[in-house]
Amino acid sequence: QVQLVESGGGLVQPGGSLRLSCVASGVFLPHYSMGWFRQAPGKEREVISCIRSTDGGTYYRDSVKGRFTISKDNWKTIIFLQMNNLKPDDTAAYFCAVNPGFSRKPEYAYWGQGTQVTVSS
Repeated sequence: QVQLVESGGGLVQPGGSLRLSCVASGVFLPHYSMGWFRQAPGKEREVISCIRSTDGGTYYRDSVKGRFTISKDNWKTIIFLQMNNLKPDDTAAYFCAVNPGFSRKPEYAYWGQGTQVTVSS
């Protein structure tokens, strides 16, 4: 049984940083592509960043390039999202997900429950 549990969300001022973690169980991470997604109230879920299992290639949506970094620790089965220079528009529920194949769309097989990130002064 695959389980993903996110943590690290919270309230932060604009310009601040947060590091999200996603602990995976029941899955061998090297065989799965991983992604971070977010969903704001009234909006569709969107991809933030994803990493391909085959070669470690990464994708970032334009609005987070240079500010967010996705990484993973295969041995500890943890996926990270380092978020710097946060902006109010980054406010959303953040989800991690894993999938046997690579995709930039929210069509992943397994999802965490989400963690809230609020950027406000």
